Amino acid sequence: MPTITPATPSSFLRPAVQSSVITPDPTPPSTSTSTSNTNQSGRRTMDVVEEEQKAGLKAIRNFLRLRTSYDVLPVSFRLIVLDTTLLVKQSLAILVQNGIVSAPLWDSTQSKFAGLLTSTDFINVIQYYFQFPDDLKEIDKFRLNSLREVERRIGVAPPETSYIDPMKPLYDACRQMLRSRARRIPLIDVDDETGQEMVVNVVTQYRILRFVAINVKGVQALRKPLRDLKIGCYDNLATATMDTPVLDVIHLLVKKDIASVPIVNPDGVVLNCYEAVDILTLIKGGIYDELSLTVGESLLKRPDDFAGIHTCTLQDRLDTIFDTIRNSRVHRFVVVDEKKRLVGILTLSDILRYILLEGNDAGEGS
Repeated sequence: MPTITPATPSSFLRPAVQSSVITPDPTPPSTSTSTSNTNQSGRRTMDVVEEEQKAGLKAIRNFLRLRTSYDVLPVSFRLIVLDTTLLVKQSLAILVQNGIVSAPLWDSTQSKFAGLLTSTDFINVIQYYFQFPDDLKEIDKFRLNSLREVERRIGVAPPETSYIDPMKPLYDACRQMLRSRARRIPLIDVDDETGQEMVVNVVTQYRILRFVAINVKGVQALRKPLRDLKIGCYDNLATATMDTPVLDVIHLLVKKDIASVPIVNPDGVVLNCYEAVDILTLIKGGIYDELSLTVGESLLKRPDDFAGIHTCTLQDRLDTIFDTIRNSRVHRFVVVDEKKRLVGILTLSDILRYILLEGNDAGEGS
């Protein structure tokens, strides 16, 4: 049975750094005067941490404004673009074979960008299959340009076709992702002479946050714990067990509009996390029979190079969270208590929203 990867933000905590922070006197107070001095010292410590936090956020925002979305891309990269006339079954095989979970779509009839294929599209096909079982024989004939019709038949809104010019500030790309609630955004360039669109690449929240973690020293100043930041989701959490049917988890993903469901035991201890992308592995052959498996059986089919599930606690600081992002491929953190019981979920969207909007009532400014 898959287990949680031991790498957590706490594993990357750095040794205490000597700074100008004034720490409270550890000696127990013997008089009211010493108690007052200790309290004042503690308040000064918190004030310094607060100011450093603000300075760190400002440094990150300035960096995002100065760098372009193109800067995030590696020196060498591979891009897979799928034509909308391709069969859905074939497109799924391409994603799985190349170890990717999304790809830009290209409408060859109009020579233009046509959106982004993600795990949500395949979940929609699964919903269609169970709402219209008599059409099962037709599923293998579905083409990517039929996905909008699938959405219409099952009553879900089509995704926003959001993209950005690669030379626009990275800050703008982040803001656009937050507005559209997208975890990735395609970079589309346009030829000045012909007006022809060109798909450059797709930038994800993870790639942006890792870029920040590597290049901005200001992240080291983000020393406030999650408990004080109040970011993440901690109420009405959807959960499942190892015995829950995968189909039930899919219904939870759709109903809650989420991308993962924590897997817990009867005591609330986190055992794993079922992600929307796990569904791609189950249906990669275009066969939907394995959707009847339990979560535990399904997780055994994850690829050997699966990055694992990352956890953190409310005591972990944002700088240690960024350390983990810099060192590991992370999509979300499962927040647990000292007994590994589920407390909440911290997504990369939560982190991105915080570093962009914290303290900015209008969402702008530094």
